[in-house]
Amino acid sequence: MTDLALSSSLSMAATHPDPAFPRFHPRPAQGWINDPNGISYINGRYHVFFQYNPTSARHSQINWGHVSSGDLVRWEEHPVALSPQAGGPDSAGCWTGVVTLDDGVPTACYSGIQDHGGHSQVVIARGSADLVSWEQDGHVAASMPEDPLVTAVRDPFIFHFNGARYAMQGAGLSDGRAALLLYTVDSLDVWEYQGIWLTTADPVAAVHTPAEIWECPQLVEVPLVSGGSTWVMMFSLWLSGDDHEHANGVGYLTGSLFADPATGLPVFAPVSGGKADLGRDFYAPQIVQLSYGSADSAPAALLWGWANEGPGRDGRRGRTQEEIDDAGWSGVLTHPRVLSVVDGALAVTPAPEIDAYRGAAVAEGAVGYGAVAVPAFAEVLVRGGSSGSGSGSVELVLGSGADAQVVYSGSVAEGEELRIFIDASLVEVYRSGSVATTLRAYPAPGEEWQLTLPHGATADVWELRLPA
Repeated sequence: MTDLALSSSLSMAATHPDPAFPRFHPRPAQGWINDPNGISYINGRYHVFFQYNPTSARHSQINWGHVSSGDLVRWEEHPVALSPQAGGPDSAGCWTGVVTLDDGVPTACYSGIQDHGGHSQVVIARGSADLVSWEQDGHVAASMPEDPLVTAVRDPFIFHFNGARYAMQGAGLSDGRAALLLYTVDSLDVWEYQGIWLTTADPVAAVHTPAEIWECPQLVEVPLVSGGSTWVMMFSLWLSGDDHEHANGVGYLTGSLFADPATGLPVFAPVSGGKADLGRDFYAPQIVQLSYGSADSAPAALLWGWANEGPGRDGRRGRTQEEIDDAGWSGVLTHPRVLSVVDGALAVTPAPEIDAYRGAAVAEGAVGYGAVAVPAFAEVLVRGGSSGSGSGSVELVLGSGADAQVVYSGSVAEGEELRIFIDASLVEVYRSGSVATTLRAYPAPGEEWQLTLPHGATADVWELRLPA
């Protein structure tokens, strides 16, 4: 942990000297963060870990940072959970992984790398009941498979099926395919490799999740809006040379999970898929499976993603590495998002607890044409107008005149809603019945946000506020 006093991350954010620093998305005041890790709900508290360099705004010396909350609104920052151990299997970084209960003991299963440029192994660490203190003894549960086809492996994820515990890791193969590797996990201390499970040779996967390595694989059961549930796989689509640009973004597959009649092992059969987020500033999400709502409802899934500090693209200004170094921080996690499937496609909404950030109304029932002023920390709800009346797009613009940049532009149909959150430099747009769009934009001193509506559309605007 840095020498900053431990306190509410959001309280620190409210007084942060950088106007681009988010106030409503918890993260440490300084340092680099990326992938959310170890997301769990244990003893009535949500725990979100994340890859973290507390000493620099650069992607190196990766630890696990840790925040927790009882309500997804008020967050507490904890000391660093996992750190690279000199001479250990994670000496070059504690990378992506999960946290699960093992006979009641919080247990982290993560990718450890011993030498820079070396292969990752699944490393195990045990936590205290409150998940604040961790014992790292260097135990390796799974090494690089002795499979000549497998050239890269990373990012363990655990799931349950038919009463048994399984795990998977993302991989890259020597023939250029991305792949999933399957493990049986009777004991968390020893993972039994079962082979290559799924690859981009699958025709559905080839269309929707093209990559050279499938990073941060997820497999969860997601409610169908029509009733029941389906299985959703999600991958971060790594390409060589990405360097945090991630041109292919994050993809998902929907399908069924059934037991192989010969081996009893699970088989995933994809039937459809798409993009998990429509923005270029979203990567490495992690999903936690939990009961969310009534006890008899289908298992629910909550997702957090990583929004990196990007260079300027698509007509938008970004931050240079020098500016990031001067600011002393990089990266932010999205709001928690509830997943469902509508007509075979993934739908994403902000967790309902986020409503607690809604403060005073700035505009109610604003109508297009014309621009509506929007605060630097705001929620906007846009409703599509009557059939045939709408033309043009909803546009969220930063600045004015020659320096204005259109940060978001999209249509809104009759009966459709767009819910937009602006948190300094992070913009999240949620479209009813669809996935979100995650964007970064950096206001210059004195610049203001403006919202333009198509004819027939209306909008309500609220300031965001921290609950007492």
